Amino acid sequence: MEDLSAQGITLSRVLIALMKGVLYREDNASLWQDLLNLQARVRDYVVVLGLELLLDEAEGHAFLRTRPPREGEPELPRLVQRRPLSFQVSLLLALLREKLVETDAGGGEAGSRLILTRDEVAELLRVFLPPGSNEAKAIDQVEATLNKIRDLGFVRPLKSAAGEPAWEVRRILKAFVDAQWLAEFDQRLAAYRAQLAGGETESVE
Repeated sequence: MEDLSAQGITLSRVLIALMKGVLYREDNASLWQDLLNLQARVRDYVVVLGLELLLDEAEGHAFLRTRPPREGEPELPRLVQRRPLSFQVSLLLALLREKLVETDAGGGEAGSRLILTRDEVAELLRVFLPPGSNEAKAIDQVEATLNKIRDLGFVRPLKSAAGEPAWEVRRILKAFVDAQWLAEFDQRLAAYRAQLAGGETESVE
């Protein structure tokens, strides 16, 4: 009886951690192992809430998302709310995901870290600045955008080897920014490029 009670407490801890957000192996190895041991029970529990567990053992992260209703099922209210993103945030998410793919394709080890300085992030965005824009002001907005992405859980601040501020791109970004998301964003990006080519400007915030 004590073993069942102890396992119930462990299950509760795992579920609470997942309800709060993403569970990373590197942040809590013990809780991660508990999740691996109890993942069948976790899946059974969250399905009644209209959620599903996405667990990537190779990348070392797990999170809950709304489960699409099966044919004939009524659609349940969303427990995990969607967050509207500005164009600037969406653009940087897409660019950072591309950098992750490039890192993997470059022969790096699986799960290798991608760390960029603020200036390197700014360089990714510079090509998308409208003609005649205030580049210095736009670059200053990079850190604000990075902070918004940090709040979403996709980057975290670090110090670079030179002691300068830097950002680690968390690999869970690849799970959220999937092919469908990129395809939809590419349509918006094409329209934005057309505006730039025509000399029109548009606020990206």
